[in-house]
Amino acid sequence: MIARAIDTGEAGDITLESVYDIVREHAERLVSMLIKKPKIARNADEILMDDRINLIIEAASQEAVRQYAIKALSNGKDLMVMSTGALIDDEFFIEVSRVARKQGRKVYVPSGAIVGLDNVKAAAVRSVDEVMLVTRKPPKSFEGAPFIKKRNIDLSRISEETVLFEGSAREAVRLFPRNVNVSASLSLAGIGADRTRVRIIADPKADRITHEIHVRGEFGEIFTKTINKPFPENPKTSYIAALSAIATLRKISGSIIVGT
Repeated sequence: MIARAIDTGEAGDITLESVYDIVREHAERLVSMLIKKPKIARNADEILMDDRINLIIEAASQEAVRQYAIKALSNGKDLMVMSTGALIDDEFFIEVSRVARKQGRKVYVPSGAIVGLDNVKAAAVRSVDEVMLVTRKPPKSFEGAPFIKKRNIDLSRISEETVLFEGSAREAVRLFPRNVNVSASLSLAGIGADRTRVRIIADPKADRITHEIHVRGEFGEIFTKTINKPFPENPKTSYIAALSAIATLRKISGSIIVGT
């Protein structure tokens, strides 16, 4: 969806120069859908070393961020991170920040599937006492999560609303790496991954992905609720997550910046 938006001009004044996937057939299928045919890179380094490229968009996995972020920044590229869970590794975050600052580059983290990050960032300028995220998804959305595998949970047998997890955002991202990247984004905007609390609910009656946020602090209180349609090709994530990446690209290429 992000590639198509760049291809049609929906994402602003940006050109898609090259794509890469560890499974080449995936990249070939993507390029076949586009009007302008970007180059298919043979490996990631081919993109990282390409002088024509100013911005690299990661839409793969937390592992891909850990593997390529430092290289991208060191080679003079800005970086957009979709798998934000990788950034709540404190040592890695510090190193990414250091290299970005040294190279004069930017790392962009779209809001993803939640609303209110602008106000959370503003609230965190002063004292914040509590940040809580409650995520509710259909059980099938959690297929393949390490937490589900480790506990041998049969998702098809969940017949009523079930709390799968309650704890810190740091633990949530580790146990559900493809489900709750929003908790990482919320942590980065607010009071950190250890103080941000997350409750994850599997609800067989849910046909949408719901994220509720409660923030309390010196500024007052924030309550938000986002009801998202699952992304058609990937029910683990929300449709609006891709839209937020497109909106971020518009912001990068635009002249007037709206929002914090």
